Amino acid sequence: MPHPSVKQLEAFWWAATCANFATAAERVHLSVSSLSKRISELESTLGQSLFDRSGHRAVLTEAGERLLPAALEVLNAMAALGHKLGSREELAGRCRFGVGDLSALTWLPTFVAAVRRTHPRLALEPCVDVGGVLERRLDDGELDFAVIAGRSSRSTLLSQPVGAARFAWALSPSLAGASRLGIKALLQQHPLVTLPPGAGTTRLLDDWLLAQGVTVREHILCNSLGAVAGMLRAGVGVGFLPSGWVGPLGLRAPGARTPLAPLQYSFQWRRGDARALIPAMQRLAQAEVDFSVSPALGMSCITLASRW
Repeated sequence: MPHPSVKQLEAFWWAATCANFATAAERVHLSVSSLSKRISELESTLGQSLFDRSGHRAVLTEAGERLLPAALEVLNAMAALGHKLGSREELAGRCRFGVGDLSALTWLPTFVAAVRRTHPRLALEPCVDVGGVLERRLDDGELDFAVIAGRSSRSTLLSQPVGAARFAWALSPSLAGASRLGIKALLQQHPLVTLPPGAGTTRLLDDWLLAQGVTVREHILCNSLGAVAGMLRAGVGVGFLPSGWVGPLGLRAPGARTPLAPLQYSFQWRRGDARALIPAMQRLAQAEVDFSVSPALGMSCITLASRW
């Protein structure tokens, strides 16, 4: 009796865990028909249907549900073997990954350049968004990996620390009370300009406010860190930015007895993803992620944002 192949199990696992067959096919660089063929071959080998295709969307049968953890075990073993062997082959195809705004303004350009030097046949598609959105898209199989603040709380995702960003409170010297008031008093008089709740910095902010017993009077939320910096330069309110940005942007760091804690970032990928792409990108991210990079690259965008 023939045994299932790793490629068949891989096709089955992606089809079972992605939002749809089209997304699954993209992740393994197959057409939908080729993906379906591999799954049909697996079903023929096992003598059981793994998907119920009678509705608008294919759903796992009872046999498919039973096979899923076994398939994951095989794929995890293959991934571990590839990691131990330290495979360095050149990658090809399409890679769609996610980063936050801070990453896009600091280390992303050098990371893309490093990937292109090492794997020139790999087509990169960076997606910039808040961490909550990126984590959902990664879980749905729409992204190959993401570098996001914090570790994932989803059992379907794995996380590996890659770096940390340090932040400082910042405001325009022209803001009322900037030279004499501490951050607590300033937050009672001016809006807090910050990224939206889905951003990784939300956890950092919430922890600080709770520890200090501070209630924010007014929020201005924006999903662009460059625009947040621009509004701070324009004297719209109070906020926090990467520590290395405060001086170059002509901003002032108000007094705060307790500084903001560093924000840890992690490389996240889907559990069971045995492709050589993942350890290769993880190695490059580990080498290139640096949130202390000079913000000069993003200064023109931030300058324009302050004129809005």
